[in-house]
Amino acid sequence: MSRFRLTRRDPETGGPRRTRAGLGALSLAFLFAVGASFGGAYGASAEDGVGATGTTAELTTTVTTTPTVTESPPTIDTPTVPAPPAPDPEPVPESGSADGEGPSPEPAPPTPDPPASSSGSSVEPPVSGGGAGGSTTGSGGSGASDHSTLAPASALAEGHPTIWVHRALPDPTPPARRLAPAYARLLRQSARQAKVDWALLHAVVRARGHNGRMPSRRAALRRLAGELRRVGARSDAERAVERLGGAGFAERVLALRNYNRAVGLKALVIGFERAKPALERRLLRDRRVHIYTSGRNDLAAGRIDVRVTVLIRYLTVSFRQVTISSLLSGHRLFARPGVVSAHVYGHAVDVSALGGLPIGGNQGLGSITATAVDSILRLPAELQPRQVISLLGFGGPSFALADHFDHIHVGY
Repeated sequence: MSRFRLTRRDPETGGPRRTRAGLGALSLAFLFAVGASFGGAYGASAEDGVGATGTTAELTTTVTTTPTVTESPPTIDTPTVPAPPAPDPEPVPESGSADGEGPSPEPAPPTPDPPASSSGSSVEPPVSGGGAGGSTTGSGGSGASDHSTLAPASALAEGHPTIWVHRALPDPTPPARRLAPAYARLLRQSARQAKVDWALLHAVVRARGHNGRMPSRRAALRRLAGELRRVGARSDAERAVERLGGAGFAERVLALRNYNRAVGLKALVIGFERAKPALERRLLRDRRVHIYTSGRNDLAAGRIDVRVTVLIRYLTVSFRQVTISSLLSGHRLFARPGVVSAHVYGHAVDVSALGGLPIGGNQGLGSITATAVDSILRLPAELQPRQVISLLGFGGPSFALADHFDHIHVGY
């Protein structure tokens, strides 16, 4: 067979020359090939379209569907009411007291450096008070003593330092708690005329709830003095007061009477801080009070808080003999690891004997220790201690610690 030639040579140049027939044949071959390709693609497309009709429709609907956009109405600003805050969780009582001796209702320990300083600030581990006979509160100087605020107990557990700031303790008898001079004169005069003890007469007035600078008027005070005389207060004060208000009332009255005798009428008028030097001199001269030598030096130097001085005098009046085993000097700095004793600030006292009986071995119910703790808890509000520690716990600021078997610790 002869082969189909697309070109032929040019007679003049001798080179190949394209003809219309060759070009047409080439065009037809190209069109045939293109048509065959489109035919196969169309068949495949038709087969796919039959099985995917539903899917195609769904896709088309999804794509072409457009959300309707509407204009939203204008918003009106309304005040937002915040939700009430959740109540604070109840504090978990600490294992030790605020003053370091044990569980005490009021945490409020002392301040920085040992007794030498009465003002300033320092960095200490969290302090709480006196251990085997020590509480914590500010330092006592010749005048007001010092006090500081205790940081959370968690600070000690986490190893954080605590900054102690000295603050002077206020006079336990501010002007509102002092007797007016006019009432003091009336009280002494009424008691002298009725031949009764002024301390007992004022104790009855106060036990009946009359406080302030003028707790009673002239007529009422003289009437009460005459009543005490009639019931025999001069011969037997306890029985006489029981006739006025019962046994419980009599116990309160007798505790207040001993308190009045311990401080004296003048101190009730001018305030304890002003009367402090006189109270210290009377305590140091009292042979019924046995105080170790360095403790006497602390009192003479004015380093003991006036509350402690009054407390010792109150116990002396109540029990006729007191032995003091620790004041400021001689007590260790730390009551227990990380807890500074209040003794180093002059705010605590350890009593080792009362009425000639040692505290050690006399701490059962009905013992001298039980009587002493009960009498301390009957002190008026201005002299209520923060800690009364022995082997007995009567509630309030009193509680038991095993290492207090031979003394009563009282801390402010």
